[in-house]
Amino acid sequence: MRGPDVIRFARDAASGNPLRTALSLLAMAIGVAAVVVLTALGDGARRYVVAQFSTLGSNLVIVLPGRSATGGFSPANAVTRTPRDLTIDDAAALLRSPHVARVAPLTAGSSEINVGGKLREVIVAGTTASYLQVRNFHMAQGSFLPEGEWTRSTPVAVIGGSVYRELFGSGTAVGEYVRLGGRRVRVIGVLAATGTGMGMNTDELVLVPVALAQQMFDSNTLFRVLVQAQSRNAIESAKRHAAETIKARHGGEEDVTVITQDAVLATFDRLLGALTAGVAGIAAISLAVAGILVMNVMLVAVAQRTGEIGLLKALGARAATIRQAFLVEAALLSLAGAALGYLLGQTGAWLIRALYPAFPAYAPAWAVIAALATSLGTGLLFGWMPAQRAAAMDPVQALMKH
Repeated sequence: MRGPDVIRFARDAASGNPLRTALSLLAMAIGVAAVVVLTALGDGARRYVVAQFSTLGSNLVIVLPGRSATGGFSPANAVTRTPRDLTIDDAAALLRSPHVARVAPLTAGSSEINVGGKLREVIVAGTTASYLQVRNFHMAQGSFLPEGEWTRSTPVAVIGGSVYRELFGSGTAVGEYVRLGGRRVRVIGVLAATGTGMGMNTDELVLVPVALAQQMFDSNTLFRVLVQAQSRNAIESAKRHAAETIKARHGGEEDVTVITQDAVLATFDRLLGALTAGVAGIAAISLAVAGILVMNVMLVAVAQRTGEIGLLKALGARAATIRQAFLVEAALLSLAGAALGYLLGQTGAWLIRALYPAFPAYAPAWAVIAALATSLGTGLLFGWMPAQRAAAMDPVQALMKH
């Protein structure tokens, strides 16, 4: 039998029993679709976390009050207790490093904002003029917090996009006075919409000078200090200088945690990458189950077609040709099922992206290739035994059984 004849023989055999073929295709398709959808979820989670951290800014070193017991970082101990407060003077001292471009101290709390009888709860963040460049924010109206002494509590505020729309509609906010936590402050700017970053919706923020925020909340402690290194190569030097500077100012006590944006990103990237590989492996088990189903289908096909096999061998078909014909049939079933599963999986990933636009649920190329290759491999692997059984049949006995 020539190659085209073998393919035609396998195609006709598969189409001869549509129900059996459909079940085999469905089993293989479910396995491939599961791999595509689950890896799209896993890799989407990794991309989402990376994008969220990227909104913090670039070349960042973050100084947190408190020292974790292991010296490392985890979201659970990001805010810890400390024997000494992290102060504005501590933050200012970090500017002395040649590796540091900008420093933005940050303190935060909740308060009420009131204008024209409209009242709502907001997050108030106290910071400095450098915060705009450190976080890569942009202004929609007016200007950001003024340059100057960090200890000056100038009664001005910059509001987020959502706060602006709720309080002022489409009107002008710049120059208007609002009451913030019982204090009368003047709005000098409106932030351009940025959305949510690391769980904090910046469109809901009200930014004021750090000294004013500390007076409002009656606290001298900073929530954290954002340090922007001069370049990516200077990040480690800036981190080391920050830790040494704070330690020297706090009497030799290592009572702060200094982390880098890249280190946190790398940690989450490894964790979520391993998660993606894990769920891909779990989903691949269904491909093995589908391969076993293909084997069962092929064994039934061999039993039903003993007469046909005997006739082919009586006409001179070699055992290798018979084996090849059944392996081609198994390969066709696997490939067709894999193609159907790929389409189903991509459709599922598209639905996830449609329902959750912020979630980049795209299956990685390696997962798609691995799923398709595994489906073909399992089909051929489990199709080998039925093909071998058909090839080993004695033509006379096969014709007698028929």
